[in-house]
Amino acid sequence: MLVLFETPAGFALFKVLDEGKLDKVEDLWKEFATSESARQIVKLKAFNKFENTSDALSAATLLIDSKPSKGLRKFLRTHCDGETLAVADSKLGNAIKEKLKIDCLHNNAVMELMRGLRNQLTELISGLAVQDLAPMSLGLSHSLSRYKLKFSPDKVDTMIIQAIGLLDDLDKELNTYAMRVREWYGWHFPELSKIVQDNIQYAKVVKLMGNRTNAVNLDFSEFLSEDTEAELKEAAVISMGTEVSDLDLANIKELCDQVLALSEYRAQLYDYLKNRMNTIAPNLTALVGELVGARLIAHGGSLLNLAKQPGSTVQILGAEKALFRALKAKHATPKYGLIFHASLIGQAAPKIKGKISRSLAAKAALAIRYDALGDGQDNTMGLENRAKLEARLRVLEGRELGRSAGSTKGKPKIEFYDKDRKKGAGALITPAKTYNPSADLVLGQTTAPAPKKPDSEQEVARSKRKHDEAELAPAGEAAEGSPKEEGYGEGEKRKKKKRKVESIDTVDQIPMDEAEEPMKKKKKKKKDEAQASELANRDHSAAPESKEELSKEEKKKKKKKQGEEVQEEAVDSASKKKEKKKEKKKKDKGQ
Repeated sequence: MLVLFETPAGFALFKVLDEGKLDKVEDLWKEFATSESARQIVKLKAFNKFENTSDALSAATLLIDSKPSKGLRKFLRTHCDGETLAVADSKLGNAIKEKLKIDCLHNNAVMELMRGLRNQLTELISGLAVQDLAPMSLGLSHSLSRYKLKFSPDKVDTMIIQAIGLLDDLDKELNTYAMRVREWYGWHFPELSKIVQDNIQYAKVVKLMGNRTNAVNLDFSEFLSEDTEAELKEAAVISMGTEVSDLDLANIKELCDQVLALSEYRAQLYDYLKNRMNTIAPNLTALVGELVGARLIAHGGSLLNLAKQPGSTVQILGAEKALFRALKAKHATPKYGLIFHASLIGQAAPKIKGKISRSLAAKAALAIRYDALGDGQDNTMGLENRAKLEARLRVLEGRELGRSAGSTKGKPKIEFYDKDRKKGAGALITPAKTYNPSADLVLGQTTAPAPKKPDSEQEVARSKRKHDEAELAPAGEAAEGSPKEEGYGEGEKRKKKKRKVESIDTVDQIPMDEAEEPMKKKKKKKKDEAQASELANRDHSAAPESKEELSKEEKKKKKKKQGEEVQEEAVDSASKKKEKKKEKKKKDKGQ
């Protein structure tokens, strides 16, 4: 059996002389107490020395990832024919077994053997002194730490943060410069700003055209359509702008050059940012896009810091001001921050944006953690989550459409409104209320219908009512139409107003009473007829009412009639008294 041991100087292969002692793991350390006893167990078979520091660094970095280097594979092929190889890393042993077809061994006895070899390394390898090994190990550790620092995620994140910050600054500067070009050249050709809307195209047109008189002879087909070009040439002929000197036009063209140069640099910077985001955070980029992902990383400080945040924080990242304002005022908190600019939220309807932003933030938090802490460099997880979110968006949009038309199948959801109905079964929780006939109450009445008044009495009552209405109408008119005289005092005016109000009230009350009386009579007649028909249809088994009950009902009816007559007499007397008072007042005024 051979033992592979890694040293700062190179790879060493030791031959195990006595394999029986490996069975006693607990006593194995005693065999390496001295160099002489160690030489009886293991013996150096071969040593592969590193040529320089870069070779040692590349081999060490590959060993960290459990991968054999090219020199190690060549070394093992030449010296490990048909031998079992003991290794300190099980993953490295699996890789050697797959690529070189060499049987590898890794257990507690091998780890204890490695410990003993490390203790007696300078004695077992001739020509390797302690003073040489110490600086080698120190130099290799420094190089390895520097290599790790160079390619650590925290340091690469700074490039993304700087790039997105510069991209935002470039957008602001480009917008400012383009507005300045429009304002400056607008004095010479004001119609151009309405014809050409894009800022970059505007700068290209101004740079090519210069003075507006040159527009007729120039060709703008490279960056303008045929219709826009024709419109521009027509407007240049009839423009209302002022004349501009050649020196002013030269300065405007220089500013146009600056705008075009900044736009080109912005395009290059965006490509650089896109590449960096796809290498560092591919899953986050697949979910929310390059710009939104870069802004989230910049706002969080780094990808690792962002990975420590929960989904709820990622959702409102960038809306801290609105969040604390809402908490202070006890209003609704914001539903989204920087994540609002993602394409998935832009596709959603206004009512669903909150739900989709919450789902997207949860998936984005998982993607950030996978990108920051995972080993994979592909974006399969991000693409899968994006497909799930798109499916959820379609489901939510279908629900909204279904609510507007009853449900998704076109049938209204009645169960939602029935509070007493069970979810599974069709029965009600509370029993349905039934009609209780025993709770009915029937008043005892005569079999014969109530006697009707003769027609002559009804005609007399009608004539009386008409006579009363005719008398009250002129009285009201006389009260309203009384002329005001200048000599009267304030007290007399107040009395007049009171009298007018009283007269109006009486006029209103009398017709209302008269109108209510016939209605009551009609209702009574209908009730009597209905009761009579019910009594006629009943079985003959029902016993007739006693004479005492009949006499009581007749007495009640007589009392009601007497009360109505008394009320009519009181109304007539009140109206007569008022008429007499009015006549007296008229006589007094005439005197």
